Amino acid sequence: MGNRVRQVSLAEAAPEVRKLYQQIFGDRDPVAQPGTATGSPGDYWTTLALVPDILKLSADALFALLQPGRKLEPRFRELAILRTAITGDCRFEYSQHLKVARAIGIPDAKINALKSWTTSEHFDQAERAVMAAADELIGRNLVEDATFAALKRHFSDEQIVELFMVIATYRMHGLLVRALHLEFDNDTTVRMEEVPGPSVNLREVSSAREKN
Repeated sequence: MGNRVRQVSLAEAAPEVRKLYQQIFGDRDPVAQPGTATGSPGDYWTTLALVPDILKLSADALFALLQPGRKLEPRFRELAILRTAITGDCRFEYSQHLKVARAIGIPDAKINALKSWTTSEHFDQAERAVMAAADELIGRNLVEDATFAALKRHFSDEQIVELFMVIATYRMHGLLVRALHLEFDNDTTVRMEEVPGPSVNLREVSSAREKN
């Protein structure tokens, strides 16, 4: 399956879009020569570039949530993103954030148990609360009182707000990817599995963004 809408080439890109392209693709035209350093096609960015202010909003939100120094620990963020991807059936987010999870040190035993976490003994109570919240919010549009109480036992209010922002943001982007047939969701009939590719280094991503 191909893209459902057109992409924006480097030649036709607005100045603010060119700046983001430089961060992600270097000097290449990402339509003529697709591909990112993390192994994805990159057509998420070249498609949202059709509406430059929305592209900026999207990039700012995603990069902000991945920045070092957030209240919510990276391992909780990644578990939430991965459960959001699994429950929302977004292969792109699932594949990319498995690599992020490994890069930040989440053990393979936990990664391998993500799809059946409710019956796994590999997760602590805080991690289980995070994944339960993601599953409920994505699957049922709510967070049960018991789940919220579990979150309160392990996290500050600030961390809970960040957690819900992570879940909601990645669900939104997952919906866009699925609806427009972008990245690894260009064929929505493919099984939910990891696409091989290079490891993801968030420090390099953050550094490139700061330089620009």
